[in-house]
This record gives sequence, structure tokens and C-alpha cells, in this order.
Amino acid sequence: MAFRRNVDKRLDKKEKAYETDSLMKTKRSEQYDALEEVFDRSTLMIIYDFMNKGIIDEIHGVVNAGKESRVYWGKDKQGRELAIKIYLTLSAEFRKGIFRYIESDPRFKGTRRDTRSIIFAWAQKEFANLRQAHAAGVRVPKPLAVRRNVLVMEFIGEGGVNAPSMKELEPKNPEKTYATLLTFLEKLYVKAKLVHGDLSEYNVMIWHGRPVIFDVSQAVSVSHPMAESMLRRDLVNLNKFFSRLGVKVLSVEEAYRQVMGHGRN
Repeated sequence: MAFRRNVDKRLDKKEKAYETDSLMKTKRSEQYDALEEVFDRSTLMIIYDFMNKGIIDEIHGVVNAGKESRVYWGKDKQGRELAIKIYLTLSAEFRKGIFRYIESDPRFKGTRRDTRSIIFAWAQKEFANLRQAHAAGVRVPKPLAVRRNVLVMEFIGEGGVNAPSMKELEPKNPEKTYATLLTFLEKLYVKAKLVHGDLSEYNVMIWHGRPVIFDVSQAVSVSHPMAESMLRRDLVNLNKFFSRLGVKVLSVEEAYRQVMGHGRN
């Protein structure tokens, strides 16, 4: 199922709402049910606006679903594949788990504690983290747009099929991949001033033989009070995974110094 933009820019707000409704009135299916469950009126209007501006041209099926968000595969006008991540705005459980990552982040100082405000800040945080990481030369999905609970970014994969994670497909050259990931963490720390905080084989994709880091919403500033412990946890996770693949890994302390930019001769 795809939604294609075909809207007159002169439509007023009521006509826009009607047009959005008509976009959704297609043959019902399991996929449509899933879309309807996630897309409240506010989210529909955001997607409509992205379509009207040419950021999104098509939305297809769900490629990843979790308690806190769903990711849809889409395309832009040039046919480039998109990942459209929609955060669920009414998940109180999710709210409790993420506020600790937001409250000490100076970029989001003053965020209100209600569920919608926190989740909107969370989407903005992921967009900002992706932008900083991408600018630092870390291989992540390129961020394209964000508004409230909707984030649009580059799709890593082809034909609506995600690139596999390292958990699903072990890298062919684990030694090189390990070294590349340490370099990415160093760039993330030194240039982007961020710590991933949840890095493991589950959120590193292998695409065209190279690693791509994703799920960076929880990444924190290096000034965050939990930054050091989160970085060490990332390094422990990487060492465990690559040790199982026979890689001679650095000690956590050696890797920590390297990531901070002090470990090179």
C-alpha cells in the first residue's frame, strides 16, 4: 500500500484534513489496520505536510515495530528509500524509561514531564544526535526531517528490506569491523561530543560490508553525568561480541583511552 501526494496547495485547513482522510480510505488490510492504530489525526497531518513539501512521496509497510515506535518504509520524489519513524505518543511505560536521558541533556532543558512533550523531545533528540554523528563522519542513517513524533531519515537497506544487524549477520571481516566501530565511537566522542550509550550487535547494521550505527535516540552529551559509565558499557558490549568471533580486542581501558582521543601513538 502506498500513499501518494496529489494535493492542491490552495486547500484550506478543513480541505487538508479531508484530503488526509481520503489518503487513508483505501482497501482495508492488516497493514492498514497497523497504520490506523499509529496514525492519530496530529500524526496524519504531519505526514500530509511532509508529503506536501516533497519530503515524503510514498509510505509503504512497517519494517520495524516496537513498544515505543514503528518504522515505515517510504520513498521520496526521486525514488530514494526512506525510513519513517513514528513514536507512539501515549506510551507511559516508554515515558518513564526515557526521561532520565532527557532531564540532564542541556539541549532539552525545560522539557515538560507530560508524555507528549517527552516523546516529542525524544524524537528531536534522535534527530539532533543523528545530525551530529553524521557531521562527525560516523556512518549513521542520514536525518532528513523531524516534527513532533515523526522522524524521517535515510533507509539502510534495499527494496524495503532492512540491512541485517551484526546479530543477524556476522561481519565477514570482524577485525576490521571492530576497528571501524572504535573509530566511530572516537569520532562520536571527540567530534560530535556524544556517547551512544546502548551500543551492541543489535544496533549495528552491516551494509555493503561496512557497519552502520543506528538507534541513537538515547545517546547523550559527553557532559552528561552518565556518559562515562555508558561509554564503558558500550565498549564492554563490543568486546564481548567480537571476542566471540575470535578478534583480539583491546582492554576496556585501552579502548576507552582510544575513544577519548588519547590512545593513539
